[in-house]
Amino acid sequence: MKLGGRLCTLNVGGRRFSFPAELMKRFPLSRLSQLHRCGSEQELLELCDDYDWDSNEFFFDRHADAFSFIMLYVQHGKLRLQPQMCELCFYNEMLYWGLESCDLQPCCQRRLDDRLSDCFVHFFPKEERRVPEEARSHWLETLRRTLEEPTSSPLAQVLASVSVLFVVISIGMLCASTLPDWKAVETLDQHRIIEAVCIGWFTAECLVRFLVSQDKCEFVRRPLNIIDLLAILPYYVSVTMTMLTGENSQLQRAGVMLRVLRMMRIFWVIKLARHFLGLQTLGLTLRRCYREMVMLLVFVCVAMAIFSALAQLLEHGLDLEAGNQDYASIPAACWWVIISMTTVGYGDMCPVTVAGRVLGGVCVVSGIVLLALPITFIYHSFVQCYHELKVRSTRCSHRPSAELVN
Repeated sequence: MKLGGRLCTLNVGGRRFSFPAELMKRFPLSRLSQLHRCGSEQELLELCDDYDWDSNEFFFDRHADAFSFIMLYVQHGKLRLQPQMCELCFYNEMLYWGLESCDLQPCCQRRLDDRLSDCFVHFFPKEERRVPEEARSHWLETLRRTLEEPTSSPLAQVLASVSVLFVVISIGMLCASTLPDWKAVETLDQHRIIEAVCIGWFTAECLVRFLVSQDKCEFVRRPLNIIDLLAILPYYVSVTMTMLTGENSQLQRAGVMLRVLRMMRIFWVIKLARHFLGLQTLGLTLRRCYREMVMLLVFVCVAMAIFSALAQLLEHGLDLEAGNQDYASIPAACWWVIISMTTVGYGDMCPVTVAGRVLGGVCVVSGIVLLALPITFIYHSFVQCYHELKVRSTRCSHRPSAELVN
């Protein structure tokens, strides 16, 4: 069925919209762009509710006001939710015309996510499992989601809990191994057995996750997977060196690098971010707010340079013989400035002159103001990141139901 160069009329809920047929082919709405490819009237009626051949008019029994907002997106490239309309109803109209939630502006997308998140938690029924085309691919996908998404199933929650338990045990053993009472031979043997069990679990988990991952290169580039690798390798390096050189060899006694690598297992704490939303939010906030963090660092450095120079001058520079020796140099005064601006105040050094104390008060007040300026931006970014990760976690746990959207 060829539309040719005729003028096409869309009758949506009784409201008419006229467009050239060639223009409709380029619409980002998949339902309208498919009209010109229909070869029969039956195929055409699968896309619209009715069609008038004489007037070349397509009838759609849909919400007219929602379609008006969608046409604004076609014209200007910005899609927003219609005021005073249910978010789910508008989302249903978007899906009908071939749009996704990612086409919305960020503010409206957050509003839709809030609504969808509430519905996921309270109203979504359990979705029936789809019958896969290949049993093997379905098995791999199920295993991948079980390992990568702790909230995807009860089994995934159990495995995540076991993984967290091994992380806590490994970190506890690492901290306890530095105590003097743990230097006994029997205690060291027990520690090595527990350490080997923990590393074995981590290694098996990492290998299985790598084997079932869809993109192996992307898996290797992920920060959390890099941390897992850096935490596992030191153990195998130290065991290999022990087997090659012996327990009491000169290389083992001088193995400072091996002790450093061994201490790198403390990075297992970051592995907890895979299972806790708060740590994920912190990492995402730091990545998005690096400009604000740099700005905060610049503020502190500029203030530290100014106040340290003034403190050195007032406390030591004006009287070199009887001056305060704690402020003998600007680098030494920088330590006093940074602990004063952050309102820590260890008390290891303090000004003794009247001018120095006045400068100290100004330094403390300035530090409070300068540190508070970028905090607002970081706070709002933290709230936004927490909201996004919470919605993403909810979506992994509950699949959208067509009954609710409709």
